[in-house]
Formats: sequence, C-alpha cells, structure tokens
Amino acid sequence: MSDTPFGFGLPPEEPENGDEGKKKDPAGGGQGSGGQGGNPFGANPFGFGGLPGMGGPGGADNPFAAMFGSLNPNDLGAAFQQLGQMLSYEGGPVNWDMAKQIARQVVAQGTADGTKDASVGPAEKSAVEEAVRLADLWLDEVTSLPSGSNTAVAWSRAEWVEATLPAWQQLVDPVAERVGAAMGDVLPEEMQAMAGPLIGMMRSMGGAMFGQQIGQAVGALAGEVVGSTDVGLPLGPAGRAALLPLNIEVFGKDLGVPSDEVRLYLALREAAHQRLFAHVPWLRAHLFGAVEGYARGIKVDTSKLEEAVGQLDPTHPEQLQEALQQGMFQPEDTPAQKAALARLETALALVEGWVDAVVHEAAKSRLTSADALRETLRRRRASGGPAEQTFATLIGLELRPRRLRDAARLWASLTDARGVDGRDGLWEHPDMLPTATDLDDPDGFVHREHLDFSELDKMLGEAAKGDAPEDGDGKE
Repeated sequence: MSDTPFGFGLPPEEPENGDEGKKKDPAGGGQGSGGQGGNPFGANPFGFGGLPGMGGPGGADNPFAAMFGSLNPNDLGAAFQQLGQMLSYEGGPVNWDMAKQIARQVVAQGTADGTKDASVGPAEKSAVEEAVRLADLWLDEVTSLPSGSNTAVAWSRAEWVEATLPAWQQLVDPVAERVGAAMGDVLPEEMQAMAGPLIGMMRSMGGAMFGQQIGQAVGALAGEVVGSTDVGLPLGPAGRAALLPLNIEVFGKDLGVPSDEVRLYLALREAAHQRLFAHVPWLRAHLFGAVEGYARGIKVDTSKLEEAVGQLDPTHPEQLQEALQQGMFQPEDTPAQKAALARLETALALVEGWVDAVVHEAAKSRLTSADALRETLRRRRASGGPAEQTFATLIGLELRPRRLRDAARLWASLTDARGVDGRDGLWEHPDMLPTATDLDDPDGFVHREHLDFSELDKMLGEAAKGDAPEDGDGKE
C-alpha cells in the first residue's frame, strides 16, 4: 500500500531557484500563482493561501483578518466567489471542476527543470505521426492484433490533462466515495437529521479537498508522462495514439540516444497498448472493474475521522485535511480484498509484460539502443516512477513492478512455444490468461494444455440458434 493516503498526495514542488521560492509579494501572497511551489493555492487547502493577503502575522489569532483583512475589493470578491464555489458544490465525491482548474495551473507553472508547456508545432506533429505509422508497420510483424490507432496525435501537457480527466474520474471516484460517505456517517444517527446542512458542507469541503489534491497530482504527472498509456491503463480516448513531444525530449535528454530512436521506441509502446485495448474488448472494463473492486474493500478509520470532526474549528478547515493526511483508510484484510488486489496487480502486469515483450521483439533488430531503452523504462517503473507514484496517491494502491519482468518473460516463452497467434489468442477470454500463480511458474503455464474458448463460444452460439423459434413472432 502507498504510505500516502488517497487524494492527499504529492508534496509541494520546490522551485529550482531556492531563493525564488521565498519571495513574497508586498501583500503577503506567494510567488507566481501560488506560494507553495507546485500548489497553486498555497498551504490553505481551500484555495486562499496563494491569494494576496492570505498569510501574514496575526492570521492564526484572527482568521477573518488573515482571510480578508488586507484584500482590495477585487481580491475580496474573488475570495468570496471561490469560497462560494467550494461550499455550493453538489456533485460527486470529487470536485472535478476544481481538479481541472488546478491541474492546468500546475502545468502552466512548468516543471522543476524549468521546462514550460507550449503548443505543439507542425514539425512535432508530423514527427509523431510518422513515428506511430512506422511503429504500426513494425508491430504488424510481431503480433496478430491489428492496429488499434485511428489517428496519431501530439499533445501538449495541458491537452493531456483535458483528454485524460474522464478516465481519472472513473478511477478515483469509487475511492473518494468511500471517504465522502464516511464523513457523513461519523455523526450519531439521531443527530444526522438535525445536521443536514453541516453534513452537506462537510461533503462539499471533502469534494474540494479531493479536487485540489487530484488536480495537483494530475498536473504534476502531466509534466512527466510521454503518452496516454504510461500507467498501463487507457487514459485517453479510444483509437488515438498520443505522444507528448516536450516530455519525450526531456526523457531522452541525458540518455545518449538519438532523439528519433527515443521517439520511435516510445511510439512502439503507445501503439502496442492501443492494439491491446482496441482488440481485447473486455480488457478496459476488466481493469477499471478491478480498481473499483479494490476500492470497495477500503474501510475508513471512523475513530480518527470522529476525532477530527469533533475537534474541527470552522475557522481552520485545514485541520481536517491535516488529520486525513495522517491516514484514515486502509484496505480490509479479508480474502476478498486480497483477491481484488491480486487481480488488479496481475492484470496490469500482464498488459505491461505483453507490451514489453512485443515491443522488444519489434525493436531489437532495428534500433541500436533498443536494449538500453527497454531497461531504462523498466527501471523507471521499478523505482516508483512518476506514473506509479501518482497512481498510488490517487487510488491508494502501490503497484508491484517486479511482476512486469515476470510477465514479460512468460509472454516471451509463450511466443517461443506457441507462436505469435497462440500467444495473442490468450486475450480472447479473461479466463485464458495467466494468473499470479502462473507468473511464479511460467514454464508450467506455457506447456499446460489450454482451453479454446472460441470453440466453446461457437458451440453455444449454434445451440442458441437451434433453440430459436422458426418465425419472428415466436408462433408455431
């Protein structure tokens, strides 16, 4: 499990120039759009810390003076508008409007290495389109799954945020719902009817907190990812192979590998993911369902939440977030929850292992740096790279990258033993795929007789046709 609980994630990024991070404007606001490095709203979790006049001496003793005292009329109006938006939110467990706004602000600030987001130019778009086209040609020779990309696109970081937020919503909402429900359940039953407005306000505050932290995490991830499938999940629109030229340039900067090779190798990985998700129709639902199944097994430590709510000072709402940051939920230690975790980890490992194996087969004889790039990406995953860290923060789950190597070896062995068609045929049905136990004993799985579900489906279809009435009205 991640040490960082869901939704209360990434630490503020320090500016590259240490002195710059200490600068304050005359009114007490943070440098740039936020005084806390990567956090556009500063230390205050509800969005006032980064506004002029929101800090300063005496704030703790007089919260209203700290919040509104030195604001000019325009800033005061903005502060009230932001507070109203937070407390009037009536959507799901996460304020996704806030998440999107913050993610875009984080992207606009740039990354710690000083790179700023920029629109993708025609030359970069053309290079990405050509890399994906060539990648698909190479993959045709090593997999029986046809191309899954209708188009190839080059995204800026901001465009990546826009395109992937719907998938993040599907991943995050089940876990956030657990915490949001618990916030309303901590009050005694006899008080809940009387405290309706308070419960509603708490949930609105909770949605704002989740929105802020998720926006922060997604915005930070946008500065690192190189495509739409870095976490092994289909985060972008179906059929659209996407690469981020700016991040690819940063990724390959110190590798000593020609930029064209880096781009092409990453295009191979993106195109391979697209084939899998396009032509294995049950896979997306299987993966997202595994995440949701895992989320259902998370339990909230209500004793901690009760203590936090009981001591909550309305003038210091950040106290609730500080309490939540200490860790209020853990997975249930039950067979069902352990099974859900194993299903998710195994499914992700199988996806990543298959991509690793087919990309290596396609690239090893064509790219001189194929082995080095493969190992670089493996180590990036194994060391808890940005994608894995953000996934752990948002979902409350830490992946086990060691399974990736196990799965890649198993897929390679299957290729040798059964050929490309025999290997890829296992994706026809989820029950045909290797299990976690099979990853421990790949030779046993490779040489085991396997079921042919296509024949079974054909037999069932023919039987169904035989039972159908002769005419359309169902009459004799």
